[in-house]
Amino acid sequence: MSVQIFKKHQQASGEFNGGEIVENKPIGFPQDGGELKPYSNLFYWANARANQESTIGLHPHRGFEIMSFVLQGKLEHFDTGSGKWSPLQAGDVQIIRAGRGISHAEKLHEGAQMFQIWLDPGLQKTLQQDASYNDYRKDEFSWKKKDHYMEKTFKKNDQGIEMDSEGMVIRQMKFIESSFSLKINRESFYSFYLINGKISLNGKDMDADDFALVRSEKSIKIDAHRESELFMIGNPERLGYETYYQLSGY
Repeated sequence: MSVQIFKKHQQASGEFNGGEIVENKPIGFPQDGGELKPYSNLFYWANARANQESTIGLHPHRGFEIMSFVLQGKLEHFDTGSGKWSPLQAGDVQIIRAGRGISHAEKLHEGAQMFQIWLDPGLQKTLQQDASYNDYRKDEFSWKKKDHYMEKTFKKNDQGIEMDSEGMVIRQMKFIESSFSLKINRESFYSFYLINGKISLNGKDMDADDFALVRSEKSIKIDAHRESELFMIGNPERLGYETYYQLSGY
């Protein structure tokens, strides 16, 4: 059984355009530093904030599925597949299935915040496929009231997000002050990012921008000490293929 907390200062960090965009990265690239390395089909996770309007120029991707969750504000996306800029607002989600290769650029407006999360769906397969992407608008994912919290689930395929990565569970939760147990699958990894507020997971405190990795647990006790917002991803402990991280040996 394991609950590991990675405080913001233990995570990798980065910036674009002289600090116009800043990032903390629970899971960074090898050169980024940080204590946590890729696991399951979760390869990379960055939380980006724009201190002023700024553009990340055109750059390529191959193989991976790249998900963008807009938490605040507005951004715009350009890719070589569509050849045009398209807007994304708070609550919107985008997935790029990079396949054989695609290049894109992102413009973050001042005050924008987003998660960019890379998934490894098995590059041996996806590198043989054409690139594609989808934009999903915030009203495609509804908030549902649970006993102790509100929950939004980003589902797969005909129930929501179309992706190749297997076994994914992606949820966003909002709490007022409360205590409860959340049932989870003991054979999966669970990653928790506290967007705002203050909570405890199994008695371990988390503040805004802290990250938790949970494994080999049937449930997790959540104590919300004040109004809080939590993002959660579940990934299978065992995959039917070797990931890029395993094959590269970095």
